[in-house]
Amino acid sequence: MKVLVTGGVRSGKSFHAESLLVGEPQVTYVAPGRPADPDLDPEWAARVATHQARRPDHWTTVETHDVAGAIAAADGAVLVDCLGTWLTAAIDELDGWDKTMDDWQPELMRRLDDMCAAISAHDSLVVAVTNEVGLGVVPEHRSGRVFRDLLGIVNQRVAAECDDVLLVVAGRVLRL
Repeated sequence: MKVLVTGGVRSGKSFHAESLLVGEPQVTYVAPGRPADPDLDPEWAARVATHQARRPDHWTTVETHDVAGAIAAADGAVLVDCLGTWLTAAIDELDGWDKTMDDWQPELMRRLDDMCAAISAHDSLVVAVTNEVGLGVVPEHRSGRVFRDLLGIVNQRVAAECDDVLLVVAGRVLRL
């Protein structure tokens, strides 16, 4: 079973995704976001700490931008939280914020292909969490538009690999 859980910021999507894995004896939690550093960004560190405190002791956490590799190496169920932080890290690594997309989008799409293939090939439950960013206004800045547009592509591609897609709004879950 492959599940994509999407929703807005603070909608309850991560909590719901975690609840889907409660009965799993072995879970690899893939955290593709930047590491928490309370000196550099106390707000981000607090968010990460909240997520860490909810994880059962028997879950293994893997902090990496190589989501495809982490899924392929995992035994048992996998939770990826979240695809938005993965995309941000990938654009950072490819120095894409200031370059034209033609310079780096092919490599990003290759990484996305690898991640989708890993999700599809994994023989246990995979739950991926993502942000739904396409419901608001058009961002004023180029970086916001690039991120929004690419996350839409990422979400569509991952959803195509999934058996179930769930939208979380105000803590309520809607099956799409």
